[in-house]
Amino acid sequence: MSAPGSSAEDGGGPTGPSGLLDVLNVASVVLDTEGHIALWSPQAEELFGYSAKEALGRFAARVMVHEQHVDLVVKLFADVMATGRSWAGAFPIRRKDGTTRLVEFRNMRLTDDRGNVYALGLATDQTTVRGLERDMALSTRMVAQSPNGLAVLDTDLRYVSVNPALARINGVPAGDHLGRTVREVLPKLDADVLESEAREVLRTGEPLVDRFTVGRTPADPDEDHTWSISLYRLEDARGTVLGVAISMVDVTDRHRAAVETEAARRRLALIADASARIGTTLDLERTARELADVAVPVLADVAAVDLLDAVVAGHRTSLGPAEGAVIRALAVRVYNAPEALQASDPPGQVARYGSQRLITECVRTGRPIMVAEVKAEDLARIARSPESAELLARAGVHSYLAVPLIARGEVLGALDLKRIHHPLPFSQDDLLLARELAARAAVQIDNARWYQNARTTALTLQRSMLPSHPPVTGGLEVASRYQPAGATTEVGGDWFDVIPLEDGKTALVVGDVMGSGIDAAATMGRLRTATTTLASLELDPAVLLEHLDRITQGLDHSIATCVYVVHDPRLGRCRIANAGHLPPARVRPGHPPELLDLPTGVPLGVGGVAFATTDVDFAPGDQLVLYTDGLVETRTDSLDERLDALLALLDDPSRPLEELCDRLLSALHHSDNHDDVALLVARARATT
Repeated sequence: MSAPGSSAEDGGGPTGPSGLLDVLNVASVVLDTEGHIALWSPQAEELFGYSAKEALGRFAARVMVHEQHVDLVVKLFADVMATGRSWAGAFPIRRKDGTTRLVEFRNMRLTDDRGNVYALGLATDQTTVRGLERDMALSTRMVAQSPNGLAVLDTDLRYVSVNPALARINGVPAGDHLGRTVREVLPKLDADVLESEAREVLRTGEPLVDRFTVGRTPADPDEDHTWSISLYRLEDARGTVLGVAISMVDVTDRHRAAVETEAARRRLALIADASARIGTTLDLERTARELADVAVPVLADVAAVDLLDAVVAGHRTSLGPAEGAVIRALAVRVYNAPEALQASDPPGQVARYGSQRLITECVRTGRPIMVAEVKAEDLARIARSPESAELLARAGVHSYLAVPLIARGEVLGALDLKRIHHPLPFSQDDLLLARELAARAAVQIDNARWYQNARTTALTLQRSMLPSHPPVTGGLEVASRYQPAGATTEVGGDWFDVIPLEDGKTALVVGDVMGSGIDAAATMGRLRTATTTLASLELDPAVLLEHLDRITQGLDHSIATCVYVVHDPRLGRCRIANAGHLPPARVRPGHPPELLDLPTGVPLGVGGVAFATTDVDFAPGDQLVLYTDGLVETRTDSLDERLDALLALLDDPSRPLEELCDRLLSALHHSDNHDDVALLVARARATT
């Protein structure tokens, strides 16, 4: 025996009972030739209200029909028995309980193997029949006239019914569906997923509603369509699973609109993200990296930000028709494509691109270049070399877009985009988005490059105002550093000086004019000049600071701190005076590093307070570290903690001074420090 629900047509044997007869509840009655009841089914008991014991042997017309129709029914019975013609009709009956019910009858003559004649009567409630007929008519009309595609698959997922709408949607006649699977009828549809979902619906009975699928049918073989598909399990009245009903609606236009709306939302989100992430600093390379990071992987799998080298240097430039471009790579961002990364110009590298290269054309014309579908011959115009073109081919680059970076009417460079994993080629919408990103970023990049140029100029100016000195002067070995602040283009007021004096003496000076900018630099220059002049007079350090104090009071209310040291190698000592400055550190072999305990004094320019000179032993091998507050002061740590950190770094008196300067700056002065640093380190040498 086959399992219930198997098809008799496929040789599977008998099937399980249908529930339709149970719904009709058909009563069966057999009459002899005299019209007496010979057999009485349980359904007859329920329909007429008489038990078999009460009905058997009685004249059927008196039991089964209303008395007013008895004569007509007797005549019809005689005709059936005489002619053998079947008869059908509806009569009201009077049940045993006295109620009346309209019943549908079917009558036919039966003959057994002995030639005996009987009458078979089939009866059912007409209200039930009419309800079922209406349901079937409604279902048939709805299925036939529905604009939605409707189909029924059996438990083997083969078509058993298809409405006209689905035949039109699929472009396949309804008859050509029957007995075939979805993959056989529609090979360009994702049948694996659909069949898997249909089996799950068969198994669980849970409907699947509005599942989207994309594909092509013979009705429109050249265009993708999107359908909303719903699946429902079909069961009969007994709960036997009959198959799966499929409802299919073409929602291509609605789906495209939704996709376009979502794409527009993502574009707006990306632009908003770019506005927040690009240009967070005035660092040129970082701004370029921020642009590349925004573009990958949302817009492209590879993004490079390249500027014309002349533009980076602050020059305006234009390219002739046959002129190549000298490009400086600023940033590269790659998503899961190591070969494409190898093919890209490393950040900081300068490369010359010929006039036929696409990026050259982009920066020369100031117009975007898009190659929606990259072919082998296109890679030669995209890559920097044949080897790079081969790497891009292996990486799977299939679409390319270059957008110029234009700020204030000047072409700065280009945003170079490639797609590898992204399945779709660049579109006009992608081009609009890339141009918007490039336009916003170009302004930030332009600000950053002008800031960088201005900062370089400012630092050059400041360094030109600082002294140069030999590594050995008098009885001292000397090293120095100047480190600008991390976030300003303005010159600062920190300075140091090494001044040779008579008899092998050396004056060491470190000072800090409060504030920044041209005024601070001018004050610093004046004080440095005054210090050099006064030092030549061999004044006591305290007296020298008093002169500087009076000079500073006349410089537009300027204030400065300063430490002035005179080293005498013959006496092995230093004479030191301090005007409101942080104390120098002394390092002696065999002793822990220490901050010198000096009278602090008041800053220059305050006036009215005398300065003091302190003598400090300074033997050969001893070191003196002079510095400005930018080395140790931060916004988060206490000054005592920072000074302890400074002393901890002075752990080796024999360390080379140049190395020591680098060590101190690397450990203590951070890039986000908003103050510059002057550092001067001196070590006493043995006299000859």
